[in-house]
Amino acid sequence: MSSSFFIKKKENPTFDKKGKNTQAPKRKGDGDSGGKSKVQAKKPSKYNEEISSDSETESRVEPKRRQSNQETEYDETPQEKKLRLAKLYLDQLKEEEENKAEEDSFETDLIAGRLQEEVLEQKGKLQRLIAKDLMPPDASEIRVLRGHKLPVTCLVVTSDDKYIFSAAKDCSIIKWDVESGKKLHTIHGGRKGTEDRHVGHTAHILCMSVSSDGKYLATGDMNKLIMIWEAETCKHLYKFTGHKGPVSGLSFRKGTHDLYSASHDRSIKVWNVDENAYVETLFGHQDAITGLDSLSRERCVTAGGRDRSVRVWKIAEESQLVFHGHEGSIDCIQLINEEHMITGADDGSVSLWSVNKKKPLSTVKQAHGCHGDAGLEQPHWVASVAALQNSDTVASGSHNSQVQLWKCGQNYRALEPLFNVTVPGFVNSMKFSSSGQFLVAGVGQEHRLGRWWRIKEAKNGIYIIPLKRKPPNPEEAKLSE
Repeated sequence: MSSSFFIKKKENPTFDKKGKNTQAPKRKGDGDSGGKSKVQAKKPSKYNEEISSDSETESRVEPKRRQSNQETEYDETPQEKKLRLAKLYLDQLKEEEENKAEEDSFETDLIAGRLQEEVLEQKGKLQRLIAKDLMPPDASEIRVLRGHKLPVTCLVVTSDDKYIFSAAKDCSIIKWDVESGKKLHTIHGGRKGTEDRHVGHTAHILCMSVSSDGKYLATGDMNKLIMIWEAETCKHLYKFTGHKGPVSGLSFRKGTHDLYSASHDRSIKVWNVDENAYVETLFGHQDAITGLDSLSRERCVTAGGRDRSVRVWKIAEESQLVFHGHEGSIDCIQLINEEHMITGADDGSVSLWSVNKKKPLSTVKQAHGCHGDAGLEQPHWVASVAALQNSDTVASGSHNSQVQLWKCGQNYRALEPLFNVTVPGFVNSMKFSSSGQFLVAGVGQEHRLGRWWRIKEAKNGIYIIPLKRKPPNPEEAKLSE
């Protein structure tokens, strides 16, 4: 009994003076103190394992039976796998279709807006109302490009507003960069009698036109010739002959390479530049044709000079509409849109027309004032007109050294003066930029057709007139700030 008593006593823990268990480190597998110290030692390593790899930790602590249950739970037959992947694929397709539908809806709205604009443009009902916001530029803001030795007779601006082509009585053609004002190319004119060996014009150039895609440039001269050039390089491509008088008007049909030409021989000719081919000739005017213009429809409009008629030529139908209204020779014409046009005459009047009315919708007489002694006053004749397409803004130029800007009233039934800009000399040609940011005027000491009147103080050049917009009112300015 005594021996068993002492054995039991040894199993009880003993403590030192400080209260520490002196037997715990010597005993293995102790359920209380030994087990607790083992868990405390492993905690840090277990925490680190959870951060680095969840799967390893779970595999260590999960019983085998649970793992086998999971394998059974996620194990799927090939048919089930196919079905699951098919569902995922269908969901993905559905999401893609929904996203595409949203994009298509947005694009459809944009296209619908553009189509609506095109329809309105074709009907002549698209009108950008910008005239009310325009204000005259300061003289210092007008840029002058000089390069021609003789009066500038005609000019065009490319549809991207980057380049200007100009021509003059010196038979030269110059391509200008709008932004820098620098000359990019010069096609020099030749002397009369050198036509066989000179590539270019040897007579006064009266008209020019550039295709809407900027590919071709066409020029016409007093020598009855039409020259076709590559607009980018100014390389000569073709020469069209057939007119029996000076070529006074040229216009590419918008969006095509069909070219319309007008001449003092009273005829209109149609050409296909891509095919280097002549198409047909139309007759009707009773006097020399002085101007021609066209847009995207298969038709063109012409001014008939001293026969005092304006004509609309329906090319496909081989028919024409005849309009009368001016009292003098109609010297210039421009389309505002497919349904409306503006003309100027040597009686000093400017008129607005509709292709559906035989008489002008509105006429301003003595648009540029008069000159001469009292009782013998004569109106300054209108030498050129320009129209900002599909807008309410037009311009006229005269030999009184003035460019006059006008606002077209509602339904084009009135012309209201906006302001004028002084450019010393005959305003022989004008064109608005497509963006409406500037107006270009070709000016010379003489009229483009004759030398009966010379302005000595004038200088030959191209004037780039900025079309400034009025600043917003103070309240709007504060809001914008």
